[in-house]
Amino acid sequence: MDRLFIEALPIIRKLKEHNYQAYFVGGAVRDHLLERSIGDVDIATSAKPDEIQQLFPSTVDVGANHGTIIVLYKNNSYEVTTFRTETGYKDYRRPAEVAFIHSLVEDLKRRDFTINAMAMDDKGKILDYFEGKKHLLEKRIMTVGNPHERFSEDALRMLRALRFMSSLDFQLDYKTEQAIKENFFLLEHISVERKTAEFVKLLSGKSPQAAISKMLETNVFKCLPFLEQKSGGLKTLSNLEFRHLQTSAEYWTLLIRVLNIINIEAFLRGWKLSVKIIQHVKNNNEVLTKVLSRGWSKKLVYQAGLNQSLQIERVYQALKNSKSQESFKLIEQIYEELPIKNREEIDLSGHEIISIMNKKPGPWVAEILCRIEEKIIYGSLDNSNKAIKEWLESCKQK
Repeated sequence: MDRLFIEALPIIRKLKEHNYQAYFVGGAVRDHLLERSIGDVDIATSAKPDEIQQLFPSTVDVGANHGTIIVLYKNNSYEVTTFRTETGYKDYRRPAEVAFIHSLVEDLKRRDFTINAMAMDDKGKILDYFEGKKHLLEKRIMTVGNPHERFSEDALRMLRALRFMSSLDFQLDYKTEQAIKENFFLLEHISVERKTAEFVKLLSGKSPQAAISKMLETNVFKCLPFLEQKSGGLKTLSNLEFRHLQTSAEYWTLLIRVLNIINIEAFLRGWKLSVKIIQHVKNNNEVLTKVLSRGWSKKLVYQAGLNQSLQIERVYQALKNSKSQESFKLIEQIYEELPIKNREEIDLSGHEIISIMNKKPGPWVAEILCRIEEKIIYGSLDNSNKAIKEWLESCKQK
C-alpha cells in the first residue's frame, strides 16, 4: 500500500472502530492501480458530517450540506465525504438535492467514470462494482451507467473525459464519445474557470494531441472561450509535439502563437487567467517574436534571463516540431558568460552619470544606461567604475 494511504489509515480505522464504513475512493485508487504517483487521498464513509466532526478534533467544514468535511491529521488534510445520492441537477453542474445513505455501491454509482468509481478498504482490497479495473487494462474511459444522464448531471464531465484521455493516454468508450457529440452544447452552462482548469490539465497530459483531435471531433472546442472559430489552429496544435513544456505560461504562449491570437490580453482574460500569467505570456510572446525573426543573441538572453529564455526555447521547439538539447546548452552557456546578469550589476549609478554629464535628470539617463549595458554585454566596455567613467568622458567630448 502506498505511503499516502498508510498515513491516512488511522482515519479509516477510527471510523470503523465506531461502527462506520470507510474506504479510500476516487483518483488515488485509480492511480494506485496504474502505479502512478498519488495526489490527494479521499475517503468515503457512512458517517454523517456531524458524526465525522465529533470523532476528529481538527476539522474544517467545506461543504457539510453536501457531506464533505476536511479532517486535519498530522499536518495532512483529508477530504472525508459521507456516502450520498444526488438528484435534481439544476444547472448541469450541482445537485439540487443530496441524500446521505449507507451504501458504498450507491455512492460509487453517482461518480463520473468507471475508472474513478472504485474503492479500497484498509487492507488494500479493491471494491470494483463497475468494471473499473477491466477498463484500466483496456485503457478505456467509460461513464458509470448511462453517459447521457452523467453528462446532463454534470456537463463538465465531457471535458474531464478528454482530459483523462490526455493525462492517462486512454481512449473514449464508443457510447461515451457518442454522448459527448450529442451533449457538448451543455458545456455552455459551465463556468469558464472550471473549463480552464480542465483545459490546462488536458494540454499538460501525456497525450494532448489525441485529446485535442477528439475535442474537434466531438465539437467540445465550440464551448471553450474564443475557440469556436479556431478549428484550423487546433488541428495544427494536434500535430505538434509539446509534451516537453513545463509551465502553464508555456502552454498559453504556444496556444496564442498557433491560434494566431492578435489581442492576447483579451484572449487570456476570456479564460479568466491571473494578471501574473497574462503578463508572463505577453512577455514570452514578445521575446519569442524576436527569436523567430533572428534567433537568440547575448542581448536577448540577458533581457529575458535564463529561466524565461529556456521557457521560450521550449515553446520555440514545439512550434518548429523539433528537439535540440544543444540549443538549451547554448542558451545556458551564453547566460553564464554574460559579464553582468542585470542592470543593477553595472558599476556606475544614475546619479554618477548625471554628475559626469552635468545635465538635468531626464529620459536620456536611461538611454545612456542602455548603451552602457549593451557595451558591457558584448565585451566592448569593462564593467568597472573607472572604465565606464572614461567612456562617458569621451562621449562628453564628442
